[in-house]
Amino acid sequence: MPAFRYEAVDDGGATKKGVLNADSARAARAELRGQGLLPLKVDAIAAQLDAAGVAKSRAFGERLSTTELALFTRQLASLLEAGLPLEQAFSALLEQAERPYVRDLIASVRSEVIGGAALSDVLSRHPRDFAEIYRALVASGEQIGHLSRVLSRLADYIERRNALVQKVKLAFTYPAIVTVVAFSIVIFLLTYVVPQIVSVFANTKQKLPLLTTLMLAVSDFVRSYGLLALVLLVAAWFGWRRALTDPALKLRWHTWLLTAPLYGKFERSLNTARFASTLAITTGSGVPILRALQTSRDTLSNVALQRLVDDASDNVREGVSLARALSEQKHFPPMLIHMIRAGEITGELPAMLDRAASAQEQDLERRTLTIAGLLEPALILAMGVVVLLIVLAVLMPIIEINQLVR
Repeated sequence: MPAFRYEAVDDGGATKKGVLNADSARAARAELRGQGLLPLKVDAIAAQLDAAGVAKSRAFGERLSTTELALFTRQLASLLEAGLPLEQAFSALLEQAERPYVRDLIASVRSEVIGGAALSDVLSRHPRDFAEIYRALVASGEQIGHLSRVLSRLADYIERRNALVQKVKLAFTYPAIVTVVAFSIVIFLLTYVVPQIVSVFANTKQKLPLLTTLMLAVSDFVRSYGLLALVLLVAAWFGWRRALTDPALKLRWHTWLLTAPLYGKFERSLNTARFASTLAITTGSGVPILRALQTSRDTLSNVALQRLVDDASDNVREGVSLARALSEQKHFPPMLIHMIRAGEITGELPAMLDRAASAQEQDLERRTLTIAGLLEPALILAMGVVVLLIVLAVLMPIIEINQLVR
Protein backbone atom coordinates (compact mmCIF):
# COMPACT_ATOMS: atom_id res chain seq x y z
CA MET A 1 0.00 0.00 0.00
CA PRO A 2 1.61 3.30 -1.07
CA ALA A 3 2.45 6.02 1.44
CA PHE A 4 1.33 9.63 1.03
CA ARG A 5 2.53 12.85 2.64
CA TYR A 6 -0.38 15.19 3.34
CA GLU A 7 -1.08 18.74 4.46
CA ALA A 8 -4.62 19.43 5.69
CA VAL A 9 -6.69 21.89 7.72
CA ASP A 10 -8.99 20.93 10.58
CA ASP A 11 -12.29 22.58 11.63
CA GLY A 12 -10.43 25.12 13.74
CA GLY A 13 -8.27 26.29 10.84
CA ALA A 14 -5.09 24.67 12.16
CA THR A 15 -2.73 23.14 9.60
CA LYS A 16 -1.75 19.53 10.12
CA LYS A 17 0.96 17.57 8.32
CA GLY A 18 1.63 13.85 8.35
CA VAL A 19 1.88 10.58 6.48
CA LEU A 20 -0.78 7.96 5.80
CA ASN A 21 -1.14 4.80 3.74
CA ALA A 22 -3.84 4.45 1.11
CA ASP A 23 -4.49 2.67 -2.17
CA SER A 24 -4.36 5.94 -4.12
CA ALA A 25 -4.18 9.70 -3.69
CA ARG A 26 -7.94 9.85 -4.06
CA ALA A 27 -8.40 7.28 -1.30
CA ALA A 28 -5.98 9.26 0.87
CA ARG A 29 -8.05 12.43 0.44
CA ALA A 30 -11.22 10.50 1.25
CA GLU A 31 -9.63 9.16 4.44
CA LEU A 32 -8.59 12.67 5.49
CA ARG A 33 -12.12 13.95 4.91
CA GLY A 34 -13.39 11.06 7.00
CA GLN A 35 -11.18 12.31 9.84
CA GLY A 36 -12.71 15.78 9.60
CA LEU A 37 -9.75 17.29 7.75
CA LEU A 38 -9.73 19.35 4.56
CA PRO A 39 -6.82 18.08 2.39
CA LEU A 40 -4.69 20.80 0.85
CA LYS A 41 -1.85 18.70 -0.54
CA VAL A 42 -1.41 14.94 -0.94
CA ASP A 43 1.83 13.62 -2.49
CA ALA A 44 2.99 10.05 -2.96
CA ILE A 45 6.27 9.37 -1.17
CA ALA A 46 6.86 5.76 -2.13
CA ALA A 47 10.40 5.31 -3.38
CA GLN A 48 10.92 5.99 -7.07
CA LEU A 49 13.17 3.27 -8.46
CA ASP A 50 15.61 3.55 -11.30
CA ALA A 51 16.31 0.87 -13.87
CA ALA A 52 18.47 -1.04 -11.37
CA GLY A 53 15.73 -1.06 -8.74
CA VAL A 54 17.50 1.48 -6.52
CA ALA A 55 15.61 4.35 -4.95
CA LYS A 56 16.33 7.73 -6.50
CA SER A 57 17.43 10.48 -4.13
CA ARG A 58 14.88 13.28 -3.84
CA ALA A 59 17.49 15.96 -3.19
CA PHE A 60 21.21 16.34 -3.70
CA GLY A 61 23.18 14.90 -0.80
CA GLU A 62 20.05 13.98 1.17
CA ARG A 63 20.54 10.87 3.28
CA LEU A 64 20.36 9.50 6.81
CA SER A 65 23.07 10.82 9.09
CA THR A 66 25.02 8.34 11.20
CA THR A 67 23.26 9.65 14.31
CA GLU A 68 19.84 9.18 12.72
CA LEU A 69 20.80 5.70 11.54
CA ALA A 70 21.90 4.71 15.05
CA LEU A 71 18.70 6.09 16.57
CA PHE A 72 16.53 4.39 13.94
CA THR A 73 18.25 1.04 14.50
CA ARG A 74 18.09 1.27 18.30
CA GLN A 75 14.40 2.22 18.32
CA LEU A 76 13.48 -0.49 15.81
CA ALA A 77 15.37 -3.10 17.83
CA SER A 78 13.66 -2.00 21.06
CA LEU A 79 10.20 -2.11 19.50
CA LEU A 80 10.75 -5.57 18.03
CA GLU A 81 12.15 -6.86 21.33
CA ALA A 82 8.96 -5.56 22.98
CA GLY A 83 6.98 -7.93 20.74
CA LEU A 84 5.55 -5.44 18.24
CA PRO A 85 5.06 -6.65 14.66
CA LEU A 86 7.29 -5.06 12.06
CA GLU A 87 4.43 -3.01 10.62
CA GLN A 88 3.47 -1.51 14.00
CA ALA A 89 7.14 -0.86 14.80
CA PHE A 90 7.53 1.20 11.64
CA SER A 91 4.29 3.04 12.41
CA ALA A 92 5.72 4.02 15.80
CA LEU A 93 8.98 5.12 14.20
CA LEU A 94 7.04 7.17 11.67
CA GLU A 95 5.28 9.09 14.43
CA GLN A 96 8.59 9.89 16.16
CA ALA A 97 10.52 10.96 13.04
CA GLU A 98 11.23 14.70 12.91
CA ARG A 99 13.09 15.42 9.67
CA PRO A 100 10.88 15.20 6.53
CA TYR A 101 13.39 13.03 4.70
CA VAL A 102 13.45 10.53 7.57
CA ARG A 103 9.65 10.42 7.68
CA ASP A 104 9.46 9.85 3.94
CA LEU A 105 12.08 7.10 4.10
CA ILE A 106 10.36 5.26 6.95
CA ALA A 107 6.97 5.62 5.26
CA SER A 108 8.38 4.24 2.01
CA VAL A 109 10.00 1.27 3.77
CA ARG A 110 6.82 0.64 5.79
CA SER A 111 4.57 0.64 2.73
CA GLU A 112 6.78 -1.93 0.97
CA VAL A 113 7.01 -4.11 4.08
CA ILE A 114 3.20 -4.03 4.36
CA GLY A 115 3.10 -5.11 0.72
CA GLY A 116 4.94 -8.32 1.67
CA ALA A 117 8.54 -7.51 0.77
CA ALA A 118 11.37 -8.65 3.05
CA LEU A 119 12.96 -5.88 5.08
CA SER A 120 16.45 -6.61 3.73
CA ASP A 121 15.14 -6.41 0.15
CA VAL A 122 13.47 -3.08 0.86
CA LEU A 123 16.62 -1.67 2.45
CA SER A 124 18.67 -2.75 -0.58
CA ARG A 125 16.70 -0.18 -2.60
CA HIS A 126 18.15 2.56 -0.39
CA PRO A 127 21.94 1.97 -0.56
CA ARG A 128 22.74 5.61 0.28
CA ASP A 129 21.05 5.24 3.66
CA PHE A 130 21.77 1.59 4.50
CA ALA A 131 25.26 0.28 3.80
CA GLU A 132 26.08 -3.23 2.63
CA ILE A 133 26.97 -4.42 6.13
CA TYR A 134 23.64 -3.13 7.43
CA ARG A 135 21.63 -4.94 4.77
CA ALA A 136 23.67 -8.14 5.17
CA LEU A 137 23.06 -8.23 8.92
CA VAL A 138 19.34 -7.55 8.53
CA ALA A 139 19.12 -10.39 6.00
CA SER A 140 20.99 -12.65 8.41
CA GLY A 141 18.63 -11.71 11.23
CA GLU A 142 15.64 -12.53 9.06
CA GLN A 143 17.11 -15.90 8.10
CA ILE A 144 17.88 -17.02 11.66
CA GLY A 145 14.65 -15.56 13.06
CA HIS A 146 16.33 -13.16 15.51
CA LEU A 147 15.99 -9.81 13.78
CA SER A 148 15.59 -7.86 17.02
CA ARG A 149 18.79 -9.31 18.50
CA VAL A 150 20.77 -8.63 15.33
CA LEU A 151 19.43 -5.08 15.15
CA SER A 152 20.42 -4.53 18.78
CA ARG A 153 23.99 -5.66 18.04
CA LEU A 154 23.98 -3.51 14.93
CA ALA A 155 22.87 -0.48 16.96
CA ASP A 156 25.73 -1.13 19.40
CA TYR A 157 28.15 -1.30 16.48
CA ILE A 158 26.93 1.94 14.91
CA GLU A 159 26.93 3.81 18.23
CA ARG A 160 30.43 2.61 19.06
CA ARG A 161 31.68 3.56 15.60
CA ASN A 162 30.06 7.01 15.88
CA ALA A 163 31.64 7.53 19.31
CA LEU A 164 35.07 6.62 17.93
CA VAL A 165 34.70 8.98 14.96
CA GLN A 166 33.54 11.74 17.30
CA LYS A 167 36.59 11.28 19.53
CA VAL A 168 38.91 11.50 16.52
CA LYS A 169 37.20 14.65 15.27
CA LEU A 170 37.28 16.31 18.68
CA ALA A 171 40.96 15.48 19.10
CA PHE A 172 41.84 17.33 15.89
CA THR A 173 39.40 20.20 16.31
CA TYR A 174 41.70 22.33 18.49
CA PRO A 175 44.78 21.92 16.21
CA ALA A 176 42.59 22.84 13.22
CA ILE A 177 41.34 26.00 14.95
CA VAL A 178 44.88 26.97 15.95
CA THR A 179 46.04 26.47 12.35
CA VAL A 180 43.29 28.67 10.91
CA VAL A 181 43.86 31.42 13.49
CA ALA A 182 47.64 31.29 12.99
CA PHE A 183 47.38 31.60 9.21
CA SER A 184 44.88 34.44 9.55
CA ILE A 185 47.14 36.39 11.91
CA VAL A 186 50.25 35.86 9.80
CA ILE A 187 48.48 36.89 6.59
CA PHE A 188 47.10 40.00 8.29
CA LEU A 189 50.57 40.96 9.55
CA LEU A 190 52.19 40.36 6.17
CA THR A 191 49.59 42.14 4.06
CA TYR A 192 48.80 45.14 6.27
CA VAL A 193 51.03 45.68 9.31
CA VAL A 194 54.47 45.02 7.81
CA PRO A 195 54.04 47.23 4.70
CA GLN A 196 52.58 50.12 6.74
CA ILE A 197 55.43 50.20 9.23
CA VAL A 198 58.42 49.24 7.12
CA SER A 199 57.46 51.59 4.25
CA VAL A 200 58.33 54.50 6.54
CA PHE A 201 61.92 53.35 6.70
CA ALA A 202 62.02 52.47 3.03
CA ASN A 203 61.15 56.07 2.10
CA THR A 204 64.15 57.35 4.11
CA LYS A 205 66.42 55.47 1.70
CA GLN A 206 67.98 53.79 4.68
CA LYS A 207 69.55 50.42 3.96
CA LEU A 208 67.19 47.90 5.47
CA PRO A 209 68.39 44.77 7.32
CA LEU A 210 68.36 41.52 5.42
CA LEU A 211 65.50 40.09 7.51
CA THR A 212 63.37 43.18 6.86
CA THR A 213 64.09 43.02 3.13
CA LEU A 214 63.12 39.37 2.99
CA MET A 215 59.93 40.03 4.99
CA LEU A 216 58.98 42.84 2.59
CA ALA A 217 59.53 40.49 -0.35
CA VAL A 218 57.29 37.90 1.26
CA SER A 219 54.70 40.59 2.00
CA ASP A 220 54.74 41.79 -1.62
CA PHE A 221 54.36 38.22 -2.87
CA VAL A 222 51.40 37.53 -0.57
CA ARG A 223 49.64 40.75 -1.60
CA SER A 224 50.32 40.30 -5.31
CA TYR A 225 50.05 36.55 -5.76
CA GLY A 226 48.37 35.31 -2.59
CA LEU A 227 45.02 34.58 -4.20
CA LEU A 228 46.71 32.98 -7.19
CA ALA A 229 48.78 30.76 -4.90
CA LEU A 230 45.61 29.76 -3.04
CA VAL A 231 43.88 28.89 -6.32
CA LEU A 232 46.90 26.84 -7.41
CA LEU A 233 46.94 24.95 -4.09
CA VAL A 234 43.24 24.14 -4.40
CA ALA A 235 43.75 23.08 -8.03
CA ALA A 236 46.70 20.90 -6.99
CA TRP A 237 44.56 19.29 -4.30
CA PHE A 238 41.75 18.48 -6.73
CA GLY A 239 44.31 17.30 -9.28
CA TRP A 240 45.81 14.94 -6.72
CA ARG A 241 42.36 13.63 -5.80
CA ARG A 242 41.64 13.06 -9.48
CA ALA A 243 44.98 11.31 -9.95
CA LEU A 244 44.08 8.93 -7.13
CA THR A 245 41.23 7.60 -9.26
CA ASP A 246 43.95 5.60 -11.03
CA PRO A 247 43.90 2.22 -9.21
CA ALA A 248 47.65 1.62 -9.50
CA LEU A 249 48.60 5.06 -8.15
CA LYS A 250 46.02 4.80 -5.37
CA LEU A 251 47.38 1.40 -4.35
CA ARG A 252 50.96 2.75 -4.17
CA TRP A 253 49.83 5.79 -2.18
CA HIS A 254 47.81 3.76 0.32
CA THR A 255 50.66 1.28 0.69
CA TRP A 256 52.97 4.16 1.58
CA LEU A 257 50.43 5.53 4.06
CA LEU A 258 50.62 2.28 6.03
CA THR A 259 54.35 2.81 6.60
CA ALA A 260 54.40 6.62 6.76
CA PRO A 261 56.26 8.11 9.75
CA LEU A 262 53.96 8.84 12.69
CA TYR A 263 50.77 8.62 10.59
CA GLY A 264 51.30 5.01 9.44
CA LYS A 265 50.41 3.48 12.81
CA PHE A 266 47.33 5.68 13.00
CA GLU A 267 46.20 4.50 9.54
CA ARG A 268 46.68 0.86 10.49
CA SER A 269 44.90 1.24 13.83
CA LEU A 270 41.94 3.03 12.23
CA ASN A 271 41.41 0.38 9.56
CA THR A 272 42.09 -2.69 11.71
CA ALA A 273 39.68 -1.41 14.38
CA ARG A 274 37.01 -1.00 11.73
CA PHE A 275 37.81 -4.40 10.23
CA ALA A 276 37.75 -6.25 13.56
CA SER A 277 34.52 -4.64 14.79
CA THR A 278 32.73 -5.35 11.49
CA LEU A 279 33.97 -8.92 11.41
CA ALA A 280 32.88 -9.41 15.01
CA ILE A 281 29.29 -8.32 14.43
CA THR A 282 28.91 -10.16 11.12
CA THR A 283 30.23 -13.51 12.38
CA GLY A 284 28.27 -13.09 15.62
CA SER A 285 25.07 -12.55 13.64
CA GLY A 286 25.38 -15.78 11.68
CA VAL A 287 26.89 -14.41 8.47
CA PRO A 288 29.15 -16.99 6.73
CA ILE A 289 32.85 -16.28 7.20
CA LEU A 290 33.59 -15.57 3.53
CA ARG A 291 30.72 -13.11 3.22
CA ALA A 292 31.70 -11.60 6.58
CA LEU A 293 35.24 -11.06 5.29
CA GLN A 294 33.91 -9.43 2.12
CA THR A 295 31.62 -7.14 4.11
CA SER A 296 34.42 -6.23 6.53
CA ARG A 297 36.75 -5.63 3.61
CA ASP A 298 34.33 -3.10 2.12
CA THR A 299 34.43 -1.00 5.31
CA LEU A 300 38.19 -0.43 4.96
CA SER A 301 39.29 2.93 3.59
CA ASN A 302 42.79 1.74 2.67
CA VAL A 303 43.03 -0.01 -0.70
CA ALA A 304 46.25 -1.84 0.23
CA LEU A 305 44.57 -3.41 3.25
CA GLN A 306 41.59 -4.33 1.07
CA ARG A 307 43.95 -6.26 -1.20
CA LEU A 308 45.41 -8.06 1.82
CA VAL A 309 41.93 -9.06 2.99
CA ASP A 310 41.14 -10.33 -0.51
CA ASP A 311 44.26 -12.52 -0.39
CA ALA A 312 43.30 -13.78 3.06
CA SER A 313 39.76 -14.56 1.84
CA ASP A 314 41.20 -16.63 -1.01
CA ASN A 315 43.26 -18.62 1.50
CA VAL A 316 40.24 -19.14 3.78
CA ARG A 317 38.22 -20.34 0.79
CA GLU A 318 40.93 -22.97 0.22
CA GLY A 319 40.62 -24.23 3.79
CA VAL A 320 43.23 -22.18 5.63
CA SER A 321 42.24 -20.89 9.07
CA LEU A 322 41.44 -17.19 9.37
CA ALA A 323 44.28 -16.53 11.83
CA ARG A 324 46.86 -18.15 9.57
CA ALA A 325 45.48 -16.42 6.48
CA LEU A 326 45.76 -13.00 8.13
CA SER A 327 49.18 -13.76 9.64
CA GLU A 328 50.55 -14.28 6.14
CA GLN A 329 49.57 -10.69 5.31
CA LYS A 330 51.59 -7.86 6.82
CA HIS A 331 50.16 -4.77 8.48
CA PHE A 332 47.66 -6.72 10.61
CA PRO A 333 48.58 -6.35 14.32
CA PRO A 334 49.83 -9.56 16.00
CA MET A 335 47.38 -9.07 18.87
CA LEU A 336 44.44 -9.26 16.45
CA ILE A 337 45.79 -12.48 14.92
CA HIS A 338 46.38 -14.06 18.35
CA MET A 339 42.83 -13.21 19.45
CA ILE A 340 41.40 -14.70 16.25
CA ARG A 341 43.47 -17.86 16.73
CA ALA A 342 42.22 -18.18 20.31
CA GLY A 343 38.64 -17.67 19.12
CA GLU A 344 38.97 -20.37 16.48
CA ILE A 345 40.40 -22.82 19.02
CA THR A 346 37.76 -22.13 21.68
CA GLY A 347 34.85 -21.73 19.26
CA GLU A 348 34.21 -18.19 20.46
CA LEU A 349 35.44 -16.25 17.45
CA PRO A 350 32.83 -13.42 17.61
CA ALA A 351 33.58 -12.74 21.29
CA MET A 352 37.35 -12.71 20.73
CA LEU A 353 36.93 -10.48 17.67
CA ASP A 354 34.85 -8.10 19.75
CA ARG A 355 37.62 -7.93 22.37
CA ALA A 356 40.21 -7.38 19.65
CA ALA A 357 38.08 -4.60 18.17
CA SER A 358 37.81 -2.89 21.55
CA ALA A 359 41.58 -3.14 22.00
CA GLN A 360 42.18 -1.67 18.55
CA GLU A 361 39.75 1.17 19.25
CA GLN A 362 41.55 1.97 22.49
CA ASP A 363 44.87 1.91 20.65
CA LEU A 364 43.44 4.20 17.97
CA GLU A 365 42.15 6.63 20.61
CA ARG A 366 45.56 6.66 22.29
CA ARG A 367 47.37 7.33 19.02
CA THR A 368 44.87 10.05 18.12
CA LEU A 369 45.43 11.83 21.42
CA THR A 370 49.19 11.44 20.98
CA ILE A 371 49.19 12.97 17.49
CA ALA A 372 46.86 15.76 18.59
CA GLY A 373 48.99 16.37 21.67
CA LEU A 374 52.09 16.71 19.48
CA LEU A 375 50.38 18.96 16.96
CA GLU A 376 49.18 21.53 19.48
CA PRO A 377 52.60 22.64 20.84
CA ALA A 378 54.16 22.30 17.37
CA LEU A 379 51.60 24.66 15.85
CA ILE A 380 51.91 27.14 18.71
CA LEU A 381 55.70 27.04 18.47
CA ALA A 382 55.63 27.52 14.70
CA MET A 383 53.24 30.45 15.02
CA GLY A 384 55.44 31.99 17.72
CA VAL A 385 58.54 31.71 15.54
CA VAL A 386 56.81 33.30 12.53
CA VAL A 387 55.42 36.18 14.62
CA LEU A 388 58.84 36.66 16.22
CA LEU A 389 60.48 36.96 12.79
CA ILE A 390 57.86 39.51 11.70
CA VAL A 391 58.36 41.55 14.88
CA LEU A 392 62.15 41.46 14.45
CA ALA A 393 61.79 42.56 10.82
CA VAL A 394 59.84 45.60 12.02
CA LEU A 395 62.01 46.43 15.03
CA MET A 396 65.47 46.05 13.47
CA PRO A 397 65.25 49.26 11.36
CA ILE A 398 64.04 51.16 14.46
CA ILE A 399 66.98 49.85 16.47
CA GLU A 400 69.43 50.90 13.74
CA ILE A 401 67.97 54.44 13.63
CA ASN A 402 68.34 54.77 17.39
CA GLN A 403 71.96 53.71 17.14
CA LEU A 404 72.60 56.29 14.42
CA VAL A 405 71.01 59.06 16.50
CA ARG A 406 73.24 58.23 19.45
